[in-house]
Parts: sequence; C-alpha cells; structure tokens
Amino acid sequence: MGIHVQFALWSIAFSLCTWLASGWSNDPTHGFIELPFNTSFYHIQKPYDLPEEQRYSFINGVHKLWVFSTDKPLSRNSPTKPRSEIIISGYTYSSGVWQFEAYGYVPCGTSGVSVMQVFGATLPHNTSLILGVYNGSLSYFNASVIFPEVYDKWFKLNVIHQVETRKLKIYINGIFKYETLDRGGTFHYFKCGVYAQDYASYYMESRWKGIRVFKKM
Repeated sequence: MGIHVQFALWSIAFSLCTWLASGWSNDPTHGFIELPFNTSFYHIQKPYDLPEEQRYSFINGVHKLWVFSTDKPLSRNSPTKPRSEIIISGYTYSSGVWQFEAYGYVPCGTSGVSVMQVFGATLPHNTSLILGVYNGSLSYFNASVIFPEVYDKWFKLNVIHQVETRKLKIYINGIFKYETLDRGGTFHYFKCGVYAQDYASYYMESRWKGIRVFKKM
C-alpha cells in the first residue's frame, strides 16, 4: 500500500473519529430504559366546549393538535388560554432522571405558543420548561432561541430532566442545544401540543410522532 493511500485512509479515520466525538452522533437515550407508551399513559386537554376531534387527530401515527386564539380554556372556570395538548400524566415523577423524545412539526404562521413543556414548578410558576415558537424559532420560554427556522420541517426533540440536580437538557436532531435549571416543584410530567402564550397567532398547530418516554434506571 502506497504512502499516499495510507495517508488518505488515516485522514478518513481521523475525520470519522472527530465526527463521532462531536455532538453529531450522540444518542441522548443511551443508558436509559424506554417505558411503555400508549393511550393509557396520556390524555388530551382541549377547549371545554368542543369535542376532542375538533382540536385533535391521530392519523397514520401523527398526532395533530390545533387551536384558535378565540377558543375557550380547558374548563369553564379556568383563567388559562386556549390549548390542545397531549398530557403524559401516566408518568408523573418526583425523582430520578427522565426523558421525553418525539419528532415535532410546526407549520408556518404558528407563533406565540408553547409546543412542549415540563410541567410542575414552585409557585408562582406552574411549569419548569416551556419550548415556545415565536416568529419561526423554537425558544426557551420566549427568550433564548434554541432552533431557528423551525417552520415546516420535522425535527427530533429530546428533553432530559434530572430532578435531584434540577438540570434540564435539550437536544435537537441529536445535537445538544441548551441546558438550564428547572423551577422546583414536587412533581413533573411532559406535555406537547399547542398552548397559547402572549402574542399568540390566531391559528396555532403542532404535530408529533414517535413519542417515547425514558427513565434512567
């Protein structure tokens, strides 16, 4: 084998190792155990005056959730804004390391809306994490941009919550993007869909597929 061929092979191997050492090949679920996920582990929250099928559908493995800014809240006396969300209440947790994984899709025009949450916090807060969509970007609450130009494309989302250290880590398409602390609280659960926030667009929609829940044993 000539020296030039050897050098070329060495360069390829070095590039591969460098690529593997980077975030591109990370599997956030490594070391976690996948838990069962079916309709017994979640329910849909939607405007109280509408049947579920007017704000939620599940077709060909895709959960589609939509709401209008003029819709009613989830209950007659609730002061909250309109929502259509998958509530993973079957896995309410207060300790350990938990992970949410799913593929999300946000159509162009949806803005001022929460599309994923880690619910549970210390008052006056209700939730420890909101991933919101504002003007085409996926953001931590309405502040730090995590994934720009989110519209009209499927993206893989992983959120890891380590309760004892209060750390929350966010991965997009397998790449580590953001780390923060939760807001306390005695229990938590995951939710996704659309929940109107400040400056919400008239129509809000998100789609989800491949929803999985993991726990580190």
